[in-house]
Amino acid sequence: MSTLHSPVQVGPFEFAHRVVLAPLTRMRAEAGARPGPLMAEYHAQRVSEGGFLISEATIAAPNGNGYLGAPGLYDDSQIDGWKRVTDAVHAKGGRIFLQLYHAGRQSHSQLQPDGGAPVAPSAVLHGGVAHTEAGWIPNTPARALTIPEIAGLVESFRSAALRGKEAGFDGVELHAANGYLFDQFLQDGSNRRTDIYGGSFENRARFLIEATEAVISVWGSERVAVRLGPSGTWGDMSDSDPEALFSYVAQRLDALNLAYLHLIEPRVLGNVDDDSKDPNPVAAQLIRKHYKGVIIAAGGFKGDTAEAILQAGDADLVAFGRDFIANPDLPERLRKGLPLNPYDRPTFFGGTGTGYTDYPFHSADALAA
Repeated sequence: MSTLHSPVQVGPFEFAHRVVLAPLTRMRAEAGARPGPLMAEYHAQRVSEGGFLISEATIAAPNGNGYLGAPGLYDDSQIDGWKRVTDAVHAKGGRIFLQLYHAGRQSHSQLQPDGGAPVAPSAVLHGGVAHTEAGWIPNTPARALTIPEIAGLVESFRSAALRGKEAGFDGVELHAANGYLFDQFLQDGSNRRTDIYGGSFENRARFLIEATEAVISVWGSERVAVRLGPSGTWGDMSDSDPEALFSYVAQRLDALNLAYLHLIEPRVLGNVDDDSKDPNPVAAQLIRKHYKGVIIAAGGFKGDTAEAILQAGDADLVAFGRDFIANPDLPERLRKGLPLNPYDRPTFFGGTGTGYTDYPFHSADALAA
C-alpha cells in the first residue's frame, strides 16, 4: 500500500487515506452568502469513505468578503445551508472542516457594508482584484484597522466558529494565506503598523494567534487548524525575510497543539503554476523543521509527487485542488492509477453546475477492477 492511501490520525479523527479536498473558492453561494443545494451536491460528490474535505473560504465578518458568490457564516441565516453540506458529507462517511477567512484589502467597496472602504493592517496601495457584479475589477484602496476593530474581528472569528459547530462541521481551519487579512498582518510588505500589531514577528503574528486562540476556545485545539502560504506572493504580497517570519509563526502555532498546519507551496500563484518559483515543495520542507504536528501540503501535487513528500516526512497529508475539481472520485483514481479528467479553468469561479457538479466519475466497471 502506498503512503498516500494509508490511514492517518488528525486530531481525534482517523482518515482512511491522505488525499484531501483543498479549500477551493468556487463562488456558488446563493443570495445572502448562503450555501444552497448545489453546494451540498458538490461536496457530497467528493466524499470517499473515511475521507477529509475542507470547505471553501467562508466569510467570517460582514466586511470580510472579496468575491461575489462566496459563502459566509457571519450571520445565523447562513447556518442551515451549511448544515445541508455537512449532513451530505457525513452521510457518505467523510469529515469536513470549515475554512474561515477575511479578505482584508483584497476587496472592493461594492462588497462592503454601506459601500465603505475595505480594511487592512495598513493603508498600502497594491495590485489585486475582487469579484463583484461588474466582474473581476481592481480592489478599492483600503484603510487601516483600529485596535478596537481588530478585537472585534477576533470576536467575529469566534462567533463564526460557534456557527460552524451548530452547522455540523468537524473542525475549523483559519485561512492565513493567499494575501488575505491574516497574511496581510504577517508580511511586512502590507503591514506598516507601529503599534502592538506591527513591527516584530511577535506583533505581526498577534492577530492570527489571538483569532486562533479564540476559535480554540470554541472547538478545542485538536479540531482547529491554520493555513499558511510561506513566501506566497498572491495578492501583491511580500516580506523582507519570509523564511524567518514563517519559521517563527510555525513555532508559535506548534505550541498550540493544533489538528494540523496547512501549507501552500509558493510554486503555485493563485490557481496557476508560477514558473519563476522553485518547482520543488520547499515550504513544507522548511516548516517541518519548526512544526512537529500534522502537516497538510498543497500546491500543484500529482499522485507521484504527493507520495514523494509523504515518504520524505515533510507532510502527512496532501490537499488537491484543480484535479479534485475535475475528478470527484480523485482518491480512487489515484489509488488505482486511473486517468484523470482535465479541468475547465473558465468555470472555476461562479456560475451554475457546469464545471462544478457535472464532471464524470470513472466508470463503475473500471472502479470495480
